[in-house]
Amino acid sequence: MEPISFIWPLTGGLLVGLSAGLYLLMNGRVAGISGLTASATGLSRGGSRGLGIGFVVGLLIGAALASALIRQPVLTITSSVGLLVVGGLLVGFGTRWGSGCTSGHGVCGLARLSPRSLVATGTFMAVAGVTVFVVRHVLGDG
Repeated sequence: MEPISFIWPLTGGLLVGLSAGLYLLMNGRVAGISGLTASATGLSRGGSRGLGIGFVVGLLIGAALASALIRQPVLTITSSVGLLVVGGLLVGFGTRWGSGCTSGHGVCGLARLSPRSLVATGTFMAVAGVTVFVVRHVLGDG
């Protein structure tokens, strides 16, 4: 491990925590990406559309800055487009059904000691673990 390699992830984690805390303090709402994206696209009645758009644009600008200043990521797609579409739809359905995503429940909800978020995050992690096991050991694709 390079001596400085922990700096970027640590900085990113601190910024996520700081922004989620500030968002909650300033708006009284949890900074969940799925909810803010739903507000930005008009799929949700709750929340401010302008605030959602600003949040999503800020995510995109932050990713572009990180890519430009730190390093260009190497993306390799090893799955079919159809499987990626089905996976994306399942994730979208799951976030609506679970009333949030890992950022809302895992970052913000757990910090507020929300029992619902504890159950949701535990479910996310368990399903992720089972999925990895099935893909790698049952299907043999890993």
